[in-house]
Amino acid sequence: MNVSVIVFPGANCDRDAAYVTRDLLGQPTQMIWHEDRDLKNADLVIVPGGFSYGDYLRCGAIARFSPALQATVEHAQRGGLVIGICNGFQILTEAGLLPGALMRNRDLHFICDRVPLRVERTDLVWTQHYPDQAVITVPIAHGEGCYYADADTLQAIEDHGQVVFRYCDATGAPTPESNPNGSLNNIAGICNRQGNVLGMMPHPERVSDPLLGGTDGLALFQSVMSKQLQTI
Repeated sequence: MNVSVIVFPGANCDRDAAYVTRDLLGQPTQMIWHEDRDLKNADLVIVPGGFSYGDYLRCGAIARFSPALQATVEHAQRGGLVIGICNGFQILTEAGLLPGALMRNRDLHFICDRVPLRVERTDLVWTQHYPDQAVITVPIAHGEGCYYADADTLQAIEDHGQVVFRYCDATGAPTPESNPNGSLNNIAGICNRQGNVLGMMPHPERVSDPLLGGTDGLALFQSVMSKQLQTI
């Protein structure tokens, strides 16, 4: 699979993502500067975490206008695969590729931790290597990770099975106590209705190598490499 990773000024997770796809999984991977519209015939575009453009105005608000992101939108509209991680999730909501928005954390503090997630669907291109109802542990590091959508949008997301990851406790229960940032319905990651665009606040690339203390995120990248896209 041909992978392109967008590089924004202020990004700090682009090389981490490339390490997984290129060095761990052996896929051709190129870095795409934010001013470049050429995605190099990508099958998968990764919009990485970090602080694009210094998070000025609002997280992701400036990045959505970059030439590389505009090309990513067109790629997604053609059915191409796109994943946005942390700041990348924020960018995808700002660009309209995913519904809702990411707001300041409930306690207004930056959170850096490892949290349990329940995998809500395993029939997607992103999650097919996870067992049903899997509970995985994935790092988070964000100050604006509280997922919000109006009541109608939230209901539509739930009705169409667009929640892919949900914050939970060790048993898989999505309790208020296991919600680190106040996200509505404990939402940690969602996809679009077609299933080809995924956004998530936790960092699967940071838990894909045993040297980093875990591999719960590796199955996500292994899943997408098999390219068995299922629609919702």
